[in-house]
Amino acid sequence: MNLVERDLKVIWHPYTQMQTAKPPVPIVRGEGACLYDEDGKKYIDGVSSWWVNIHGHSHPYIAKKVAEQLTQLEHVIFAGFTHPTAVELAERLLAILPNNQQKAFYSDNGSTAVEVAIKMCLQYWNNQDKPRTKILAFKNAYHGDTFGAMAVSGRSAFTAAFDSLLFEVEFIDLPNQSNIQNLKSQISNLKSQLACFIFEPLVQGSAGMLMYKAEYLNELVAHCRKEGVLTIADEVFTGFGRTGKRFACDHITEQPDIMCFSKGLTGGTMALGLTTCTQQIFDAFLSDDRLKTLFHGHSFTANPVACSAALASMDLFLETSTAENIKRIANSHSQFALKIKDHPKIKTVRQTGTIIAMEWETGDNTSYFSSLRDKLYHYFLSAGIILRPLGNIIYILPPYCITNADLNYIYSKIEQALEEI
Repeated sequence: MNLVERDLKVIWHPYTQMQTAKPPVPIVRGEGACLYDEDGKKYIDGVSSWWVNIHGHSHPYIAKKVAEQLTQLEHVIFAGFTHPTAVELAERLLAILPNNQQKAFYSDNGSTAVEVAIKMCLQYWNNQDKPRTKILAFKNAYHGDTFGAMAVSGRSAFTAAFDSLLFEVEFIDLPNQSNIQNLKSQISNLKSQLACFIFEPLVQGSAGMLMYKAEYLNELVAHCRKEGVLTIADEVFTGFGRTGKRFACDHITEQPDIMCFSKGLTGGTMALGLTTCTQQIFDAFLSDDRLKTLFHGHSFTANPVACSAALASMDLFLETSTAENIKRIANSHSQFALKIKDHPKIKTVRQTGTIIAMEWETGDNTSYFSSLRDKLYHYFLSAGIILRPLGNIIYILPPYCITNADLNYIYSKIEQALEEI
């Protein structure tokens, strides 16, 4: 049996209706911005393999550091113990985050990083005998697939089977010039009940790469601080250069109380989650009363090998060449957006940093379940490009090492699709 046949006998894939889905593509090797299947066909990874791979596949520097770590320490329980890579990673990450971020809590992935943040906020108030149980979030948000992360995500087909089990959340519109005062009034009216406000800064990824301006987010965060509402920035997707700066929160001056990280944290090499917070939040858990402990942990918390991958990824991320590549991709996207924005089949084009999204005109409302999705997906796949449309929205989110030639090839195939589909 070949790899696909073996897969179909034993694997249940994510976000996949297994009865109707076409067989998976059997990838056996990766190099730079490209992947190769078992027949040797090359695919340009236009979505960084679910937005995680920021430096390219099988990067030799990350591989070297991971290999070295495996010969020193592969794992140790993180309750009551510590190890060098966890300490160094926390030190180095906190050094490039907003200066109010003072403590780091490790977990396993983006969803659990969000779970930790939510639990921090709820227990922060509970530990002070001032329980607040409501959470504020944006409509159409996506923060993960575990129960807490689902609860603070917009209600959709992804949460429908579980809606009756999710805790209460107040959802508000994305901020703009016309609604910002009303949004602030809503926060003021709910402030005594709100434990926190969680948001994806500047870009709502899974919602269709919906984008909003930093100035209005800055106003909301400032207002939350004024009203005593904690804020959580979910930088799982936007962190590590995606919006053109190191972190999306670098675009605003009012900084969140808590920040969540994963995806690009290890350069896509291994699963790792991390939640940072202010000293004020950390101090609320310090007590002689052991019931005020943050009772959260994972078997693989602060795994040394994953931390070493993250440290290697950070080395690469902080290189001047990476910043230059981010700027190069952003400029290239901007030029392409101008080129196609008036095409009759393009409803809108949105761009922030290395993220560009094109909403295809269908005559109907935008939908994740648009029949156009599969046509576009397989059209690009046959051309050797991995794009994963969000319904009728195509987006490009490449590794920073992608060449201009590969980027221009993706653009050309999108223009071709606009004429042929």
